[in-house]
Amino acid sequence: MAKPLVQATGRRKSSVARVRLYDGTGKVTLNGKTIEDYFPQPALRLRALEPLRTTDSEARFDVTATIEGGGTTGQSDALRLGIARALVGVDAEMRPVLKREGLLTRDARRVERKKYGLRKARRAPQFTKR
Repeated sequence: MAKPLVQATGRRKSSVARVRLYDGTGKVTLNGKTIEDYFPQPALRLRALEPLRTTDSEARFDVTATIEGGGTTGQSDALRLGIARALVGVDAEMRPVLKREGLLTRDARRVERKKYGLRKARRAPQFTKR
């Protein structure tokens, strides 16, 4: 395969997406599968490809990504951040547009740990009066 234009990393929760952008026609390959096979839900595909739509470059680049860890939502958001960062690496003029849409901001929220004496992180056991 040709040399990638740029490589970038996106993270969300415990998911990591290593994204490579190539000159191309808009083909997206994730872990060797098409995006339709990897993310069967249309909402996740829309969210992941939002940076390409925002910058009108869906048909300009081919995207290849290696994604690992976490669940489908975390993976699609990690891919979204990776693609946005890669687009800025290709053309710095895209930065203000992506920044305005909030696509370059890393979502730092993580799962809160469970505390002893509680059922979950904050959920206390049911109180019984008698």
